[in-house]
Amino acid sequence: MPSVRPAAVAGMFYPGTPAVLGAAVRAYLAEAQPAEPPAGLPKALLVPHAGYVYSGPVAAPAYRRLAAGRRTIRRVVLFGPVHRVPIRGLALPTVGAFATPLGCVEVDSEAAALVLDMPQVARNEAAHALEHSLEVQLPFLQTVLEDFRIVPFAVGDASAAEVAAVIERLWGGPETLIVVSSDLSHYHPYATARQIDRGTAAAILALDSSLDHEQACGATPINGFALCARRRHLKPELLDLRNSGDTAGDKSRVVGYAAFAFTEPERSAPRDAAAETFSVAADAG
Repeated sequence: MPSVRPAAVAGMFYPGTPAVLGAAVRAYLAEAQPAEPPAGLPKALLVPHAGYVYSGPVAAPAYRRLAAGRRTIRRVVLFGPVHRVPIRGLALPTVGAFATPLGCVEVDSEAAALVLDMPQVARNEAAHALEHSLEVQLPFLQTVLEDFRIVPFAVGDASAAEVAAVIERLWGGPETLIVVSSDLSHYHPYATARQIDRGTAAAILALDSSLDHEQACGATPINGFALCARRRHLKPELLDLRNSGDTAGDKSRVVGYAAFAFTEPERSAPRDAAAETFSVAADAG
């Protein structure tokens, strides 16, 4: 049995009991509007990482897009900024699995081993112990995917090129999904935040690799991913752009959220008809 990182923010950022958490995630997914027309199975997602009451409705449209890959995606490479422990480079965990109230997700040790020789990558238990930017993505992934492992990177002080090199080495094929976790602007009045976040969203759609941390707390992994996305001619798609004033009511000091999908134009999405009904099947179970 691998060593397990226990859930650090269950009961705070998202519900702490399996039944309530499962119902909440399925409700967010059910309420999310599907892309019209379907644009193929994404190679990558950019999603927010706040408490679910704030950012869950924004993240859900991106995770809903993975329904067609429920049985195809077997590896999820996660990149999220560190909030509590400053580090240099990118940190992999020391544990073999991450726990949430929905169960454990194994770390893909074979994939992790492919990048441990890179100077910007190291194992760091402290960087992951209390970090929420990666953990909050797991219940959505556990709901929409059938059988997968993760390669979770806590990203600290690194260049876009250093992040991009790690992404390229783990790019893989249709079995590999890349998830970048980031919120947008922080603690501006509602109207100001909307203006800033629209500009940031436009930059992300342009695959700009020069965002700063005033625009997005996950600017470093976003910039690294943008280098890869440009090189590989990914098609970006904005799925939702809102802030905490839209989702939780208080408009005096808001945090911005966005969800994007990035698709490889040359690859059509594998179809999995059974996966389209994942929310219904999960309710029945």
